[in-house]
Amino acid sequence: MLLLERSLSLVGGLPLQALLLLLKASIIIHPVEQGTSRLMKCACEVGFFNSLERLFAFEEVDFPVLESEALFVRKAGEEITQQLYNFEDKGGRRVSLRPELTPSLARLVLQKGKALPLPVKWFAIGQCWRYERMTRGRRREHYQWNMDILGIPGVEAEVELLSAIVTFFKKVGISSNDVGIKISSRKVLQSLLERFEVPPGSFAAVCVVVDKVEKITRKEVEEELLKLGVLKDAADGILNALSVRSLTELEGLLGTESEAVRDLKQLFSLANGYGFADWLVFDASVVRGLAYYTGTVFEGFDKEGKLRAICGGGRYDRLLSTFGGEDTPACGFGFGDAVIVELLKDRGLLPSLQQEIDFIVFPLEEVLRPQAGLVTTKLREAGCVVELILESKKMKW
Repeated sequence: MLLLERSLSLVGGLPLQALLLLLKASIIIHPVEQGTSRLMKCACEVGFFNSLERLFAFEEVDFPVLESEALFVRKAGEEITQQLYNFEDKGGRRVSLRPELTPSLARLVLQKGKALPLPVKWFAIGQCWRYERMTRGRRREHYQWNMDILGIPGVEAEVELLSAIVTFFKKVGISSNDVGIKISSRKVLQSLLERFEVPPGSFAAVCVVVDKVEKITRKEVEEELLKLGVLKDAADGILNALSVRSLTELEGLLGTESEAVRDLKQLFSLANGYGFADWLVFDASVVRGLAYYTGTVFEGFDKEGKLRAICGGGRYDRLLSTFGGEDTPACGFGFGDAVIVELLKDRGLLPSLQQEIDFIVFPLEEVLRPQAGLVTTKLREAGCVVELILESKKMKW
């Protein structure tokens, strides 16, 4: 008996407890948790994203979960490279679970080549994995919604994407009193580095440090910039300039001929025409952590300051050329499920995604089960949601 119990407790040489252990921060989706764990995935089925896709005329794409590691380390930037779930497969190839969707999209565009007519407007919803420190609204496995526009060089594309984000917020009951979207441009920081004679080769690393401005103290940011070889006076000047919060101040700092100033003024003007300028806030310190951004960058934020960035994106005109293609105008955003779910919980706005049942068919006796099955089939063919009681039990009157 003891040997039998021991054999039952081992499966494939591993203790049963080890097989049942869930990896930290992995997701198991129980039906009653659909509203919290799978908002982004289920949103397609309850009308949030499928209506957006129709309203904005985007087409859906999908990508492999497992990709070559090189796809994400070539231009993704230091932070995300350190967060990869990567390993060597049985063929000796370095592979990784996808930490984001944009590089896979870029690869698809390259594969299509000249056969792909531009512009294209694509959206995708999928699981992503990052090995990062977990906090509220930050998980190692999450669902992410992406929208991307390729082939449009002007800020008209960014405004269309921002409009989609604002439309989503409105659909779930979030207002501009709850959430704002910070806007800036990588060209602002680029101009500042040129002014303070910081070598162009340091730009990507400086972006990673500046992206931490609201996460660590100013002194810590300065220390990290000094480690990169940025002189103290230059570091102070850069950080002081990045505290600018109005386009008027930015224009005074960079001049009226600045490409960054011109693009941002046009973006805010178009957003005003669309009717959502009240959602936007200029913030020169926003650079985003991914190295491939080249122009406009933006991120959604909780105005109460309790949560990290809700979503983020920007322009990445040179991403395709890093994979051997040609520079192609492109911009997009990523919108994870973890933070928005926490925000909706805080506001009491989390939607119920439980399925409603139209009919319950209960065979009162076992001899009636074939007829009950026929009734169930006919109702389902008519488009009704039907639950057929499968247990053999009697009705209590």
